[in-house]
Amino acid sequence: MTGFTGTAALTRLAIRRDRTRLLIWVLAMPAVTAAVLQSVRGVYGTEQDRIGYATTSAASVVARAFNGPASGPSLGAVVTAEAYTMLALLAALLSTFAVIRHTRQNEETGRAELLGSAVVGRHALLSAALLTTLAANVLSGLLLSLVLVADGLPLSGSLALGTAIGGIGVAFAAVAAVAAQVSGTARGANGIASAAVGLAFLLRAAGDAWGEVSADGLRVTSAWPSWLSPLGWANQIRPFDGDRWWVAALTAGLCAAAVGLAFTLTGRRDLGSGLLAVRRGPAVAVRHLLSPVGLAWRLQRGVLLGWAIGVAVMGLAMGSVGNELESFVGENEAASELIAQLGGTDVLVDAFLGTMMAMFALAVAGYAVQSVLRLRAEEAAGTLEGVLATAVSRPGWLLSHLLWAGIGTVALLAVAGASTGLGYGLVTGDVPGELARLTAAGLLQAPAALVLAGLVALLFGLLPRLAVALSWSAFLVCVLLGQLGALLELPQAVLNVSPFTHLPAVPAADPAAVPLVTLLLVAVALAGLGMALFRRRDLAIG
Repeated sequence: MTGFTGTAALTRLAIRRDRTRLLIWVLAMPAVTAAVLQSVRGVYGTEQDRIGYATTSAASVVARAFNGPASGPSLGAVVTAEAYTMLALLAALLSTFAVIRHTRQNEETGRAELLGSAVVGRHALLSAALLTTLAANVLSGLLLSLVLVADGLPLSGSLALGTAIGGIGVAFAAVAAVAAQVSGTARGANGIASAAVGLAFLLRAAGDAWGEVSADGLRVTSAWPSWLSPLGWANQIRPFDGDRWWVAALTAGLCAAAVGLAFTLTGRRDLGSGLLAVRRGPAVAVRHLLSPVGLAWRLQRGVLLGWAIGVAVMGLAMGSVGNELESFVGENEAASELIAQLGGTDVLVDAFLGTMMAMFALAVAGYAVQSVLRLRAEEAAGTLEGVLATAVSRPGWLLSHLLWAGIGTVALLAVAGASTGLGYGLVTGDVPGELARLTAAGLLQAPAALVLAGLVALLFGLLPRLAVALSWSAFLVCVLLGQLGALLELPQAVLNVSPFTHLPAVPAADPAAVPLVTLLLVAVALAGLGMALFRRRDLAIG
């Protein structure tokens, strides 16, 4: 028996457990790429349009920070710029969550100890998690490349983009493997890995923002911080603009070093513990922790704080670029029509701000889903059983978490509107007016996000073991309909499936009370139904 004995069996088990998640993962990224390709082909159909896009992207610091360095006017380069950030962050986060779920979370729930009682080597659990994540990234990257090649884009550039995106997933899977050895809890490991993703994004954004524009104004040479980030390395491969394959060796080197370190650390710690000792809490709980509401706030506040910081930074950046919009769009009528269609008005700045508010609503809905799914995490880990053994009732416990999820959702949208208004007000010289106008616009997006939170509560009450997969699937459907529905000219009946379709495009349009009140009533009804179902079922631990 070696340290890797049982790896094949555990890999099959991991794939079986995650078959729904993996299927969505592998298919969603090529689907997003195909949709972006079609929309770019429609909006920037001529070479002149793409030259204008590349020129304005290279000249705009904000565009470089968010989309990466401009790489010329080819169709493939524009598709890469438009899709890169979304694909890269999805690959990085999905990979880190998958590795930690099959390593540290298994140790936390006791599954690893049970598996270890059989003929399973010390390194088998980590090996199975890495192999599963590697297979998902390779398959997703290949399908992504096939989608581009099938649409007529060059083979080499298509494979380079697939390799770059897949490489990001594999690199952060290796980083997550180290995080799982360092932290003694899945929550801590996810935090370390997510912080690594955030740091990599900031380094890449800084390097591209400080980059040098070429003499023809169509390309950007990134500064040194971009070369310190795995997200930056994927950009430096330059798909459809030279295809520098040697840069992929940096990703391979990081993976080899991180995986080697993770296996070394696995042999130097006890099962169930991390290198960082879990801090013991005080012997006596503070007064507010003795109530379900206080305990729920203690469990939710860290996630809410992290989201608030991210939303505030993004809002300031989006608001400060508002005045650049007209020069960015230039004379591209298709782009102007697209923004007007998304924003609901011919006034480009208001249409842009309305589109940003809609995007913030979708992003904050992700927080709402994550926050309500804390219910399922507490149940699966078995901690809920202990709480309910006290005088705490099921409705009281569930309502305490829903209360903070709802307050957090509304607060994040207020932060999104206020930070966007502050950024836009600073460049226009009207901070008080824009702050008030866009804070109100942000708050008016809350009902749709609350509907999604209510749906998650319903799924938790009805199908607890499938609640995580179904909730994130519903969120993904809303994202795809919101981002690509108008571009793909989907029927209105299909678009109406998403609650975000019914929101007024404030500040471009006047708010309407009927859809907002209706959405709030739907959210309350879904949450109430979820609570009723939860009271009538057994706990589903594990």
